[in-house]
Amino acid sequence: MMKLSKEKAEEIASTLNYRWPDETVVAVAQEYLSGKVLMVASMNKEAVIRTLTTGVVHYWSKSRKELWIKGATSGHIQVLEKFYIDCDRDSVLLIVRQASLKACHEGYHSCFHYEVKEDGIQVNDQIHYKE
Repeated sequence: MMKLSKEKAEEIASTLNYRWPDETVVAVAQEYLSGKVLMVASMNKEAVIRTLTTGVVHYWSKSRKELWIKGATSGHIQVLEKFYIDCDRDSVLLIVRQASLKACHEGYHSCFHYEVKEDGIQVNDQIHYKE
């Protein structure tokens, strides 16, 4: 688990280019062991700081306009292992340990379970958990 001091986390969070109008960066969560992309979300400055200081991934919900801990109600948390910043400093890559088989709110391991095929879109996963 990666954890930083509050001072260091604030310093790093201050270097990011948060996008107007919601002051967020794109956050891609990738699974530590498999390398599979689990989900894409948004983080504001507070979400970045809390993620870096607690080691548990926090996001900013654009629809609810609130901070949320991934898995706070379901138990499907993401533990931070590594944190990368892209060259434009407007997106981050989170290398995480998913605490369960489910990262997607639809019950799948990854939010990227719809595969485009020549004959249309197919689900390329099985439901691991349904809330």
